[in-house]
Amino acid sequence: MIAADDLIGLVRTYNPKTNEALIRDAFAFGAEMHEGQFRHSGEPYFTHPVAVAGILAEQQMDDATIVTALLHDTIEDTKASFSEVEARFGREIADLVEGVTKLTNLQLTNAASKQAENFRKLFMATSRDLRVTLVKLADRLHNMRTIKSMRPDKQVQKARETMDIYAPLAGRMGMQWMREELEDLAFRVLNPEARNSIIRRFITLQRETGDVIEKITSDMETELDRAGLHAEIYGRAKKPYSIWRKMQEKDQGFSRLSDIYGFRIITGSEADCYAVLGVIHQRWRAVPGRFKDYISQPKSNGYRSIHTTVSGRDGKRVEVQIRTREMHEVAETGVAAHWSYRDGELVENRFAVDPARWVASMTERLDEEQDHDEFLDFVKLEMYQDQVFCFTPKGDVIKLPRGATPIDFAYAIHTRIGHATVGAKVDGLRVPLWTRLKNGQSVEVITAEGQSPQVTWIDIAVTGRAKTAIRRALREEDRERFIRLGRELARVAFENIGKKATDKALGTAAKALGISATDDLLERLGSADLTSREVVRAIYPELAETGGQEIEPRRAVVGLAADQSFRRAQCCQPVPGERIVGITYRGQGVVIHAIDCDVLAQFEEQPDRWIDLHWAEGTHKANNTVTMDLTITNDAGVLGRICTLIGEQEANISDLVFIDRKPDYYRLLIEVDLRDVEHMHRVMTALEAESHVSALSRHRDPDRAGAVERQD
Repeated sequence: MIAADDLIGLVRTYNPKTNEALIRDAFAFGAEMHEGQFRHSGEPYFTHPVAVAGILAEQQMDDATIVTALLHDTIEDTKASFSEVEARFGREIADLVEGVTKLTNLQLTNAASKQAENFRKLFMATSRDLRVTLVKLADRLHNMRTIKSMRPDKQVQKARETMDIYAPLAGRMGMQWMREELEDLAFRVLNPEARNSIIRRFITLQRETGDVIEKITSDMETELDRAGLHAEIYGRAKKPYSIWRKMQEKDQGFSRLSDIYGFRIITGSEADCYAVLGVIHQRWRAVPGRFKDYISQPKSNGYRSIHTTVSGRDGKRVEVQIRTREMHEVAETGVAAHWSYRDGELVENRFAVDPARWVASMTERLDEEQDHDEFLDFVKLEMYQDQVFCFTPKGDVIKLPRGATPIDFAYAIHTRIGHATVGAKVDGLRVPLWTRLKNGQSVEVITAEGQSPQVTWIDIAVTGRAKTAIRRALREEDRERFIRLGRELARVAFENIGKKATDKALGTAAKALGISATDDLLERLGSADLTSREVVRAIYPELAETGGQEIEPRRAVVGLAADQSFRRAQCCQPVPGERIVGITYRGQGVVIHAIDCDVLAQFEEQPDRWIDLHWAEGTHKANNTVTMDLTITNDAGVLGRICTLIGEQEANISDLVFIDRKPDYYRLLIEVDLRDVEHMHRVMTALEAESHVSALSRHRDPDRAGAVERQD
């Protein structure tokens, strides 16, 4: 463990005006509070907060962050309280320590908690001060560096959490060095064989070719000296996990993988960046499609650099990144660049973009988005995907993730534009909406009044913003449609018992069913989450049960023994009036099939299981469900009209499912409760006569042969 003087000395190298007394006091307080506590390795526990403070000092963080690192576990793991920390170190530090404590207590490792909810908690907890996140990331980095002292199952759990949450978060905040180290440490736990294999390949490659990095660095220095350019050149082999990921993405073996070496050239000015690029391209052949200029088009986290891949010595591909010193600081430290020091003064790096704006936009979306999985899609797209830059007809730049489409472009301009999109032109040519956009293209969105998002757009869109807006619009549209449909179903159901479905009656029914609002009741009714019979029964129980009582369901079939029960087969859904046959099942009674059911062919070799049955004569109760397959025109009011027709035939809709939606037609399955085959024919005749019904059939599903409907 480094001593207090050593930590203070490290801070003084970049901040000579540091509050030495404050850091020394925090060091003493932390050591006192953690006295007698030990880590899994057997070391004193306080070695951990000191190591975290050291990591942050290497990132040249301010005094408040260093002190927070020293105290970050005191409120959670010791007798120290928030008020005690506030009284001794001030409100700012107490709030930061409490923020780290809350972040630690989020239980992101809970197996029952979804990853989407973990992200949700993480962003909400870090939205006020991102230094909380920096301390937590440094805390996780030190824990991963010392993970071998934990139980094997805990190692896997922490490594998976690191790979899924903390490493991509560090990358999105611009701390690429930390992301790479976290990924590699987690990779060492999750797949040690693969990591060791890659390292062995590197050793073999170096033995065969010598020190490639030193040779290429020397070649670059020679070329730049000839051109009179002064720059610093750093070369390195890429991390094992980065190589493994490339191997998986490209489905290639190590021997076929190119650009496993990376070089960074740090120049004195932006103009020198482009001059160095010219020298590199003159000396080595550029690889087509591998040039990216993030200086003229920076990434959303402030990252600026020129990327190019060239065929270097012996034809080996190498990636070259060219940037200025200021750009390099942002590329290396990311959000920490906001607290960087120069000549002992806290200065603002002109290239650093405050990630707090990004987190603020995320938390705004948290308030809007109800679907955690949709939110996770958005976060992952924001974190992982590279970007393309396209132009509006006016020349404005729109940043999108790679693979984005004109739909994403439209929603990036404005949600209203996205909703009204009917087509797009790319570089002046009309293209399909699923076209993948490329860097530098000019995109014109074609809109029309009355257009609304289509279900197929969800699969076309790539960005979380577009997907979320489309899903929300579709939900709102579905809700309005279900409310209209529910109102029609309620009207028909109430008229069948001689009552009116007034707002007061529906409100009373909603209250009786424990539903907060009338519109919520109607939406559930229209979406078949609730039946009209249940709504009527909620306020008129005596009227809801009248009619059709001559034959009880349990006595509907003739030919069974006294101790036999029966069930209707859901593959053919037989109704009274149809010819039927029974198939016996040991211990499960008899399953009733229509005589023309295709499933009966399975029992042709088992005649002893067949029973000759027929329906009892008389009026049956209307609880025999039949599924109908309808194709209807996609016009306003058509679905309501269909429901009205069914209700007018004294039949009840028990479920409704859309199986295909097109701009001009809907195809749906409607489950209708019927008395008998005559009742079914009457309903189907009324539907077939409707001009908006283009196709109607009775739906039978052999795959549901195992699903039965109990009647006893």
